[in-house]
Amino acid sequence: MSGFRSMHPSVAVVYYAGLLLFTLLLFHPVFLLTEILALLGLMLLQGQGRRIAGSLGFGLIVAVPAALLNPLFSHRGAVILFYFLDQPITLEAVLYGLMMMVVLIAVFVLFLSYNYTVTPDKFMYLFASAAPKSALITLMTLRFVPLFQRRLRRIAQIQAARGVSVREGSLRSRMSDGMTLLKTLLTWSLEEALQTADSMKARGYGIHRRTSYAVYRLERRDIRVLAGLGAGALGTLWGWSQGYGMLMLYPRLKPPMFTWQEAAMYAAFCLFAALPLWVEGKEKWLWRSSARMSCPSSIRGKKGLHWTGYHSQ
Repeated sequence: MSGFRSMHPSVAVVYYAGLLLFTLLLFHPVFLLTEILALLGLMLLQGQGRRIAGSLGFGLIVAVPAALLNPLFSHRGAVILFYFLDQPITLEAVLYGLMMMVVLIAVFVLFLSYNYTVTPDKFMYLFASAAPKSALITLMTLRFVPLFQRRLRRIAQIQAARGVSVREGSLRSRMSDGMTLLKTLLTWSLEEALQTADSMKARGYGIHRRTSYAVYRLERRDIRVLAGLGAGALGTLWGWSQGYGMLMLYPRLKPPMFTWQEAAMYAAFCLFAALPLWVEGKEKWLWRSSARMSCPSSIRGKKGLHWTGYHSQ
């Protein structure tokens, strides 16, 4: 591991916890889009482009309906765009739905980056000694969604050989087949949970203080990054306490005014959101620079030999 992943686990936990807090507090498209771009840039530098492409579609499936359904159910607002089934579709409701879509995408990308950076052993290292049972339950909860997705795909592939499929047949038959797949998934998961609980109880989990095979030291660079994150967080929280970073939509859309105070708050937020991006980019640049300096020019000039860059594990 290198870059941001190689730092002390507390740095990553502080970063992602702060971003989650700001996602819930700040309701402004500029701040939310900046957060999404910073997280996507960090994942791209970490070599997670394929993971983004494979997972972002699922996030859009969850987020896009929020933008479409909110104007249909909420008719608050002063500016009426048109009528749909005798119900007014207001500009404020449309904008609010779009904002909720951006919030959901930000939360999805945040947890996508978190799951790659904060590995289970790092999470257990930080919290298992103080609260072993709570830490284990939290860790297991975070892994349920990807685990259930993998299991459901395996179950669907096996049941398809028996003619059980949710993609073919009438609506009633597909619903029946879907319930069969769900029943199999729940039975499998509950049975494995019981086996895991019995195994952990037999091995005495939680009786004594938990030890960890990995030892992380808080180095100077970790302290410097934590100080930068703290400065950015304090500046952002100060601006939020003054009422900045909020887009007023109801009852009437208030035109956004980006004052110098809000600009200062945005600079502090950029410091917080983009600091790991700078750490990762600096690590990549130093690695490539040292590799070029260590490789003689006569070797670099030969045909077929070139630097391919560093790929993090």
